[in-house]
This record gives sequence, structure tokens and C-alpha cells, in this order.
Amino acid sequence: MDRSPIDELSLGDILEESDAREVKRRPPNARPRRESRMRQLLRPEPMFWGLFSAGGFVAALLLPITVGILGIAFAAGWLPVEALSYERVVDLVRHPLAKLYLLALVSLPLFHWAHRFRYIVHHQLGVHGLRRLVAVACYGTAIAGAALAALVLFRI
Repeated sequence: MDRSPIDELSLGDILEESDAREVKRRPPNARPRRESRMRQLLRPEPMFWGLFSAGGFVAALLLPITVGILGIAFAAGWLPVEALSYERVVDLVRHPLAKLYLLALVSLPLFHWAHRFRYIVHHQLGVHGLRRLVAVACYGTAIAGAALAALVLFRI
């Protein structure tokens, strides 16, 4: 069975390739570059940018709303005491959509953090020699955190 070139790339190769790209001005008379449609579809970089973007959305909008409802409104007494009783919360968390929401609430900000932290290490702290190690450590931590969150949620 033939393996596609995308199967042979490791996470470090993918991330190193994205760091190596540099935007250069094209000469005014140059023809636009054409990339094959298949190569465009098989590039994993848009997936990482999508996870980064979704993590930013969750961290900026959904996480504060959830903290506001569960942490502030309940503690201030704006919600009835039985609204967050153990039985009601367990019943809520057992619902598949609630599990999906909680998984997104935990895992997507981890991917946002991974990209931001990797950027800080490389561009602001100037650590360029350990590029692959830092990328694998950051994204590996995000993947491990998401897997742990999924394990905990789907065992409930």
C-alpha cells in the first residue's frame, strides 16, 4: 500500500516548515504561483491555525460566560441553591452535548496556549535552537490535556 507524503511527516516537521516560511515580496511582473489542489487540501497547517483560532474564541467568549454563571452568579446567590446540586450537575454532565461543550471548553484553550507559548519562546525569548523540541512539547502538552479531558468526561 502506497503511503502519501503527508503520512510520513511528523508534527515537528510540519511545525518547523511553518516556522521556515518567510513572506517575500514578489516582483511586479511575476506570474502567480500555482499549487496543486491536492497539495492544498493535504496541508495540515490550516488545521493548527483553526485550533488556535477556536481556542482563542473559547478563551475570550465561552470561558468567561461559564465562569460568570457558575462562579459569580451562583456564589452571589442569583441562582437558586438547588440549581447546582450534585444530582443536577451530574445529570447535566452526562448529556452528550454538555460533554462536548466541556471538552471544547478545556481542550481548545490548551491549543491556543500551545501556539502562543511556542511563539513567545521563539520570537520573544529568542530560543531558536530547540525549535522542534519546543513545538513537540507545547503541542504534545495540549494533545495530552485534551486526551485527559476526553477520558475524564467520557468516563462520567
